Formats: sequence, C-alpha cells, structure tokens
Amino acid sequence: MRILLVEDQPKLARLLQQGLGEEQITADVAATGEDGLWMATEQPYDVVVLDVMLPDLDGMEVCRRLRRVDDRTPVLMLTAVGSVRGRVAGLDSGADDYLVKPFAFEELLARLRALARRGGVARPSLLCVGDLCLDLTARRVTRGPVQVPLTAQEFALLEAMARRKGETLTREQLVHLAWDIAYEARSNVVDVCVKGLRDRIDRPFGRHSLETVRGVGYRLVEDRS
Repeated sequence: MRILLVEDQPKLARLLQQGLGEEQITADVAATGEDGLWMATEQPYDVVVLDVMLPDLDGMEVCRRLRRVDDRTPVLMLTAVGSVRGRVAGLDSGADDYLVKPFAFEELLARLRALARRGGVARPSLLCVGDLCLDLTARRVTRGPVQVPLTAQEFALLEAMARRKGETLTREQLVHLAWDIAYEARSNVVDVCVKGLRDRIDRPFGRHSLETVRGVGYRLVEDRS
C-alpha cells in the first residue's frame, strides 16, 4: 500500500512514516496543504491521510480542492478537534473517514486498510506480465510454476513496473513509485535493485523481460523466449 501523509508536525510525521514502513506501507510526506494537494494530484495513492490544521491551506480546503479533480481516492482526516461539528465539517468537505488525535497506531492501520480495500479504483490482487505473476496479497512472485523469492525492495520495484507494463519509467519515477519520495533519486538504488531482479526473474529462465532503455530508464515487458 502507498499513502500520502499530509502532516506539518515533523516528529509525528517521521514516527508515523517509520511505523507504517514496518507494516509494508510506504508513506510519502507533505508538510503543507499546497504540497499535499500537488502530490495527491501528481501521484496515485491508495489513501490520503490529511491533517486538518496545516500552515497554509487547512485540511478541509485541501480535501475540497482534491475532490474537484479526484473523487475516488479515499481520504482519512486527522484532527485534534473531536466535536460532532468538526467531524461533520470534515466529512462534508469530502473525507471518507475521520480520526481524532491522539489515536492508537493500530486503529490508524485498521482504518487505512479498510479504506484501501474499498478504495475508489479497483486494484487487482494479481498482476501478470506474461507468465511472470505477482500475488499482491501473499507478496509472492512466480515465473510459470516456479516461485521466485524477492526482497521487499525488489518486490516494490517489480510491482511498480508491473502496474505499468510496457511503459518506460525513469529512475526518478521508479524511486517515487516504489519507495519513499525522499530517496536520493541520483543514487544507484534503482540500478542495484534492477540487477537483483534480473538475477531472479529473468536469467534463470532465459528471459529478457526487464529491459534497459538507454538514456531513459527501464521497462517491464512480456518475454516468452
């Protein structure tokens, strides 16, 4: 799961990002409403977690503007105000759910998973590119009848490419799609991970499905050779 966390308290954002990462949930962080609105419209997310109190646009205004262009991505509103009027205002602005601070981390996880399950865009539990298949629920990869063990980082990269099979993706795009937006895009994390993937999903099977597009990036294609 990939979420956008719009939260202006650095310590809280960092703790949530770390905790979510341990649950295999990637969280991109925006510290302002403007940044959050831009990121939410530029990248696909399973859920947007939106704090009400932000230094520029408040969360309700961000949610209203987001709903003008995206009426499907689930939005979970966070607030320190637990009044009925506050909850109603948040839901009326377009939020799907409401969580009052302070909250238990386990409750946040449960709400995120519930929202992702009923998310606006139907997301397949199985992604296949030829006979290479990713079971997103079991976090398992197979090439034909053979199960292929991958690291969490390799799985995340393969999933990002499988969702956009045949599309050439730059290293910067792959960093943002597969991991944390704060990764150094100029580092060799993508190249190292691609090499690992080739050693597991292609070379043992005599395939060439993970292609290098010279000067641009990489793409995943169907290869039956």
